[in-house]
Amino acid sequence: MTPEELAAELSEGKLRPAYLLAGEETLLRDRGLAAIRAAALGDGAHDFDFERLEGERTGAGRLRDALRALPVLAPRRLVVLREPEARKGKSEGLLEELASAIAELATQRQTLLVVVAARIDRRSGWVRAFAEPAALVACDPPKGARAVAAFVAQEARRRKLSLGPGAADALADAVGAHGLRLASELEKASLLAGPGQRVTREHVLEAVSSVADDKLWDLTDATFEGRSADALAVLAGLRGAGVPAPVVLGALASQLRKLLRARAGEPPAGHPLAVRRIEAQARRHSLARLGAGLRAAEEADERLKGRGSLPAELVLERLVLALSS
Repeated sequence: MTPEELAAELSEGKLRPAYLLAGEETLLRDRGLAAIRAAALGDGAHDFDFERLEGERTGAGRLRDALRALPVLAPRRLVVLREPEARKGKSEGLLEELASAIAELATQRQTLLVVVAARIDRRSGWVRAFAEPAALVACDPPKGARAVAAFVAQEARRRKLSLGPGAADALADAVGAHGLRLASELEKASLLAGPGQRVTREHVLEAVSSVADDKLWDLTDATFEGRSADALAVLAGLRGAGVPAPVVLGALASQLRKLLRARAGEPPAGHPLAVRRIEAQARRHSLARLGAGLRAAEEADERLKGRGSLPAELVLERLVLALSS
């Protein structure tokens, strides 16, 4: 079952006895749980009828007791179990109890179970137990540029936002398959656009451009100060956060040009601290070395645009190592 199919069922008033919200996309897991809770317990707090269990601290007996307790104020109880496989070496009893409990839940209407897990083995018995009338809801991040752009468009519809041409693709390219960050950057772009206004590609680029500024400074500093390990760590963080490869390359090339001008005797402009940093970095490199670095950046740009078969991550890693060594 997809998150969209779950939402459609809940809107029609259909509640299953047990759900497994499984996948690495936190946004989809959290949103699915919130929707199930609202459908099961209504708008009231109903804390007496909502129980949270953490897999690493929950044994088979505690799960059994939670599922067999009677509702207090609401028509039913909602029990949420997170990461049932978290108990290292001790989860077997819990998982066996979980598998048998799902069959028992199908025979009653007083308790509803939701299991939340980032990663699962679909071959496991407890996972296979989430068959009809229970359900497994796949909460995986979108895969591929088209799927990410479609996710953005769907998120915009959910928020009742109008997207201009290229806006979804621009956000997909800038952020990648990171649902929470896609939603956050879309929200920022909509604030830039203004209430009721169409979110354009320019709004998206402006919203995203400020996200990585500090980390890009960290990258250029580490690279041109010769701290290779630090530079690679910052690079990994930038790519993991979805910062596009051309943005990273642009920051490195821009700093190279500043260092070239400073090494040639042109006084840097800007804040005094930034000026001193550029001057110190420029002194570490000869004009010839900086020129070679700029040519390496240009070659990396060609590779990112399709010349060669190296992945973008490797192209950038090689460039950073060359510039920082």
